[in-house]
Amino acid sequence: MQKNYYLTFILLLLVFTVKAQTITSPDKNLTLKFALAANGVPTYQLTYKQKPVIKTSKLGIETKDVPSFLDGFTVTKTEQQSFNESWNPVWGEQKTIRNNYNELLVTLAQKTVKDRYIRIRFRLFNDGLGFRYEFPSQPNLNYFIIKEEHTQFALAGDHKAFWLPGDFDTQEYETVTSKLSEVRGKMKAAVTPNVSQTTFSPTGLQTPLMMKSQDGLYINIHEAALVDYSCMSLNLDDKNFVLESFLTPDAIGDKGYMQAPTQTPWRTVIVSDKAGDVLLSKLVYNLNEPTKFKDVSWIKPVKYVGVWWEMITGKSTWAYTDLENVQLGITDYSKTKPNGKHGANTANVKKYIDFAAKNGFDAVLVEGWNEGWEDWFGKTKDYVFDFVTPYPDFDVKELHRYAASKGVKIIMHHETSGSVRNYERHLDTAYKFMVENGYNAVKSGYVGQIIPRGEHHYGQWLVNHYLYAVTKAADYKIMVNAHEAIRPTGLARTYPNLIGNEAARGTEYESFGGNTPDHTTILPFTRLIGGPMDYTPGIFQTKISAYNPENNSFVHTTLAKQLALYVTMYSPLQMAADLPETYEKFADAFQFIKDVAVDWDESYALEAEPGDYITLARKAKGKNEWYIGSITDENARVATVTFGYLPKGKTFEATIYADGKDASFDKNPQSYSIRKMKVSSKTVLKQQVAPGGGFAISVK
Repeated sequence: MQKNYYLTFILLLLVFTVKAQTITSPDKNLTLKFALAANGVPTYQLTYKQKPVIKTSKLGIETKDVPSFLDGFTVTKTEQQSFNESWNPVWGEQKTIRNNYNELLVTLAQKTVKDRYIRIRFRLFNDGLGFRYEFPSQPNLNYFIIKEEHTQFALAGDHKAFWLPGDFDTQEYETVTSKLSEVRGKMKAAVTPNVSQTTFSPTGLQTPLMMKSQDGLYINIHEAALVDYSCMSLNLDDKNFVLESFLTPDAIGDKGYMQAPTQTPWRTVIVSDKAGDVLLSKLVYNLNEPTKFKDVSWIKPVKYVGVWWEMITGKSTWAYTDLENVQLGITDYSKTKPNGKHGANTANVKKYIDFAAKNGFDAVLVEGWNEGWEDWFGKTKDYVFDFVTPYPDFDVKELHRYAASKGVKIIMHHETSGSVRNYERHLDTAYKFMVENGYNAVKSGYVGQIIPRGEHHYGQWLVNHYLYAVTKAADYKIMVNAHEAIRPTGLARTYPNLIGNEAARGTEYESFGGNTPDHTTILPFTRLIGGPMDYTPGIFQTKISAYNPENNSFVHTTLAKQLALYVTMYSPLQMAADLPETYEKFADAFQFIKDVAVDWDESYALEAEPGDYITLARKAKGKNEWYIGSITDENARVATVTFGYLPKGKTFEATIYADGKDASFDKNPQSYSIRKMKVSSKTVLKQQVAPGGGFAISVK
């Protein structure tokens, strides 16, 4: 009897061990449970301080040409380990990042497929969860095609969400704030026009998806280390509040071509009861590999100006002429009539170089310098640019000499016109041209429909191309700032020459009708979770008609808020985007842009609520200088600024660039005040913020 009781106990223990595994985060606040449901379906659930974050959710991958990885599994092995290290990024929001997690690795075999198995690896951090599917090398698994990934995120309720329409080709939408149950009703209005867009569902959503539960949890769902795989969107079951992965297809509808050994990107869930913890989370970076480069000395943060905003506003043009039917290599631009508005001419660029040198900027971006801009937008042309042939009024050699004499770099611009295969044809030649002429950074663009036809901006083929361009650039010691490319997933840890991305609705839209005042109070919780954004702030002339009388748009922020964005919108690549003559009119406010750092030792979230307000403080890399930025939505508020991060027992001088008493984003955006005060670690500052406004503080 005793022997049978003991045997039953062992069998029950084995069943529990096989079907349910639990790990907790290092601080014990998060708990992950993995189990096999009926029919051997893998599932997981996640709780935070005993509150449900992800209810029981299915895991699995459906394939096209081999039996799917959905059910029929048995657990053959489980392994647990803990990991704790600190690492120093090449550039970043903090000098040192802690990478501390507890890991569960589950090996699963399918009874119906002899000797075939997969692994699911879970890593539980203090700030959230990362997990991925792994396909080890094995005799009965080689090539396979993904039809769909069926990773679920079953939510605990009808959360407040900050969302973009799910799309295979653009992230350039205004964020919608609503309950999940309201997504379907708001989707049609949310899908605003773009030159390339492909939505897929009336409840399709993009990642990073930021949410807030009714019981006060902040939840962010995204992915990390997106390599050789399609970008993940989310499809919402708005009756049961279950999100399920939805991969970007290729031209024939397939969603991934795989060869073992391989793995998927990490699926990430960041969670906290403090919004500021989400802002400061480095979970996505920690799930990426360390840098591949032995020498990183050539990778440096950059503060720049450029021939760009005057084109965006319509004051000048990218194109040299007003011709149509231009054919590269056939059209003789030296014999065509200039339109008189071409911005990238030698004399104009020299003015920007002079301004950069005078004010301590590192570089000047020049767009529209190369032949081909007249005739491609909105068309399907394979061969538009060769990336080395300048217009007649742009003297490459003279500008190289002139910029070098002033200690200023010029940033190259490569617009691919969506013709990815044409860009790859010319990539080595273009990068060699850059090196020969003193360029060490490039802004690339992928405007329009992708060529080859049918491919999407966020499919596996394009994901591989973007990384190819970055790794090829590293061969030439070139930094990359990619626009219209895939949203970042922390790959800048591995490839730190990926110094910037757009991948969201940036400042340019202020000239296209305007971004809503809450826009930049949301982006740090969504777009910036995976890496920095080249948002191009610093617009002081908020009426676009001052540059182009035919454009009646206006910037939906105060001037002081534009200063604050240099702190709240993190990037190691920061542009002073307005025109030099405008900055000269506001020299006292422009001083903050000149002073503010682009690389940091520490960052602190002082106040945060997505969609409402953000107040961040940062310590400049290697200096006893701190910079604070605070922004709000359309509502005025009083911000509370603390200084407990300052060295105790010392007094510092703070210069406060604030909204004027009568300031507002829509009626009086250029009203601001500048004052100085003494501060210490014990100081608490109450600062009024105007509607659509903000303030910036430098502490020295």
